[in-house]
Amino acid sequence: MLSIKDALEAVEGRWKLLILFALSESPKRFKQIAREVPGITDKTLSKELKSLEANKLIRREVYDTFPPAVEYSITPHGLSLEKVLDELHFWGLTHRKEVIGE
Repeated sequence: MLSIKDALEAVEGRWKLLILFALSESPKRFKQIAREVPGITDKTLSKELKSLEANKLIRREVYDTFPPAVEYSITPHGLSLEKVLDELHFWGLTHRKEVIGE
């Protein structure tokens, strides 16, 4: 039971899995993630990125440029959720078809 609780706490909420899904393709900058995750505010995205980084699911890399460029990428630990994300994605497609008919 504790393992499931820990897992849910690491990816809890409405946005974290969507952010991980966006980063699973390639590293991205903040505004790129914001565009790919519709409806998320900058404040919420910032908070969720910090949480994902604290749980070692993503990495934040600051480049020594002017102005500083920041890029986020999924870590190997975050990639270990790939099967979960894929299954949720496919289940969501089936669920949408079943419930909404699209």
